[in-house]
Amino acid sequence: MVEVRGVSKQYGNKTVIDSVSLQIAKGKITSFIGPNGAGKSTLLSMISRLLTKDTGEIYIDGVEIGKCKSNELAKKISILKQSNNINIRLTIRELVSFGRFPYSQGNMTKGDWKYVDEAIAYMELEDIQHKYLDQLSGGQRQRAYIAMVLAQNTEYILLDEPLNNLDMKHSVQIMKVLRRLVDELGKTIILVIHDINFASCYSDYIVALKDGAVVKEGHVDEMIASNVLKDIYEMDFHIQNVNSNRICVYYA
Repeated sequence: MVEVRGVSKQYGNKTVIDSVSLQIAKGKITSFIGPNGAGKSTLLSMISRLLTKDTGEIYIDGVEIGKCKSNELAKKISILKQSNNINIRLTIRELVSFGRFPYSQGNMTKGDWKYVDEAIAYMELEDIQHKYLDQLSGGQRQRAYIAMVLAQNTEYILLDEPLNNLDMKHSVQIMKVLRRLVDELGKTIILVIHDINFASCYSDYIVALKDGAVVKEGHVDEMIASNVLKDIYEMDFHIQNVNSNRICVYYA
């Protein structure tokens, strides 16, 4: 379980996260939703310790993250941020092998390469694994980065807008893979996502942030409701049930 207790973050005089407390269950997909500037990515970065919190505590399985050694934390939590700029020319296979660094420290074993092979297969990248990243489409590149996270083999996977710049086909593919990681491998996934309908169809739990605070959280049926979404986004929503999924139709 991830426990966030009274966490705050400021930049100058601006409060980005304002005394947020929440619990994130294991073995589930939890989605952070909310308008731009709500603090979703900042909160995700603090949970992974990429950003330091100003106040409060964050516990992973009962251990405060500030007390964890970096190498040990990297075996527990992996994170994929929105911008992934690597300045050296790498193949997919080389990139994915980076996920093993907390274990191998650069000296890859047969066991490490097994995790790399499994991650590449899971993301259906076998046929192009020796291609360079600059030869890939946006969707292929995003799948390669997710494969790197999978190779890290952490229980907790944090993803910051993993569908960014992906078309519909690749977005569905990524979300199906995330669902499989939870259902088949027991992973715990926390993601920031802007598409409400993907959040609705694939999440177990949804946390809504606005102006740096959690304004509402709950299961999909509680969160994907016209009045709840209007409070969060200040827009009108019409909810339809399609194949047992709650689909949002929204307009200005």
